[in-house]
Amino acid sequence: MGRLILIRHGQSVWNAENRFTGWTDVDLSEKGVREAEMAGDLLSEIRFDAIHTSGLIRAQRTATIIMSRNSASGEIPLIKDERLNERHYGDLQGLNKAETAEKHGPEQVHIWRRSFDIPPPGGESLKMNAERTIPYFEEEIIPDLEQGKNVLVSAHGNSLRSIVMHIESISSQDIVSLEIATGTPMFYEYDMDSGKLTRE
Repeated sequence: MGRLILIRHGQSVWNAENRFTGWTDVDLSEKGVREAEMAGDLLSEIRFDAIHTSGLIRAQRTATIIMSRNSASGEIPLIKDERLNERHYGDLQGLNKAETAEKHGPEQVHIWRRSFDIPPPGGESLKMNAERTIPYFEEEIIPDLEQGKNVLVSAHGNSLRSIVMHIESISSQDIVSLEIATGTPMFYEYDMDSGKLTRE
């Protein structure tokens, strides 16, 4: 029986500054490094067979820190793919969230951040994000689980939100309220007979 562990990267420098990050390739903050280290300690005795991460350094570094504290696994290459990237925030990338709310109004910013299918200007909605993350999950991650492998996925709040929506059959109305904390692993077991994942 394979296990799937999803983790949102540790806090990034721009998370700490309350800025829209999206595809901007910013590194972990000091707090983010500590979060990754704590997650690594928690996962240190799980033997991982495959590691999937996005094309962005904050997710890759989180996975690398976790594996540096792992005593059960051998050397495993990171499988990096932009389809696991955070959703693109378009014209909002780099902007302070509070200042953006002052400029456009908190209701509009809330719609851009939390609606399922309304993208920010020049960016992606969660629906658009899901249209690339879910096929990646089905094509690249499920085959690992079908082979009984333990899989670590280090990615982002929205890319993981779309995957969790798919795994747990959460509606598009309910998924927008799901919060995925930085540096906190989510555990699933894969049933080889039913092909279903169950949250541990």
